[in-house]
Amino acid sequence: MEKILLLFANFNWFIAVLVFVGYIIIDGLYAKYTLEVVSLKPYQSATIGSLMHFLLAFGVINYTENWLYIFPVVVGSWLGTYFMVKFEKNKKGSM
Repeated sequence: MEKILLLFANFNWFIAVLVFVGYIIIDGLYAKYTLEVVSLKPYQSATIGSLMHFLLAFGVINYTENWLYIFPVVVGSWLGTYFMVKFEKNKKGSM
């Protein structure tokens, strides 16, 4: 019980929001990365992939110290993928 209370005591909402926004961006980039790889665009794929892994490191560092940060990761991840795929679908539909 003390460990759980300590996790909540060390939970920082500012960090949680940064992780949340970061994972919206990361998963949006991941969806875009997949589209670029399938389109055989090496420069775009490599650039997006490196940026994605740079941002991933921030989240991993935070949620390995406090597992409560996994919740903003999961929600941000879902939203990032959803909106990028929806954006790409709408873009293709308007052509």
